[in-house]
Parts: sequence; structure tokens; C-alpha cells
Amino acid sequence: MVSLAAVQHSIEGNLAEAQVFVKDLTGGGDHLEAIVVSPDFAGQTRVKQHQMVYAALKSELATEAIHALALRTFTPDKWQEAGSPQ
Repeated sequence: MVSLAAVQHSIEGNLAEAQVFVKDLTGGGDHLEAIVVSPDFAGQTRVKQHQMVYAALKSELATEAIHALALRTFTPDKWQEAGSPQ
């Protein structure tokens, strides 16, 4: 199990100007959802965006501190267009 704050900080530390919103989906601390907004995603496919987030959480995923991770990724423009859904 990893803290939500630790997940947020790991992602923010690896993606420029990232806004990160993390929640625990099951209450067990290992099934998480993260919404990540970063200008680093501009011009990248959705798959590449997710790979960038996975790379930021490499150690947490490798040790299975995070068992499942649902991701929603946005560029700042797409985030604004979507109405900042959370």
C-alpha cells in the first residue's frame, strides 16, 4: 500500500507542471484512480501519456504497492475543454 500523497508527489515530480488528483477506489489503498493534467502530454497519444505516468510510478508498480491504476490524462487545454471533471 502506498499513500495517495506519495503517488501524487511521484507523478508531479516527473511531469512538468502536473496537476494530479488521486483517489482510492476500494479503501484498500492499492486500487487507485489518478487524473493527471500536464503540458508534457501535448502531441502524445493516450497510450504514451499513460506510459509517462506509469514511468513516474515504476517502483510502486513493480513492488505491487499499487495493484490497479485507472488513469485519465489530459493536456491543460483538453482539461479546460472537459470542464475540469473530477
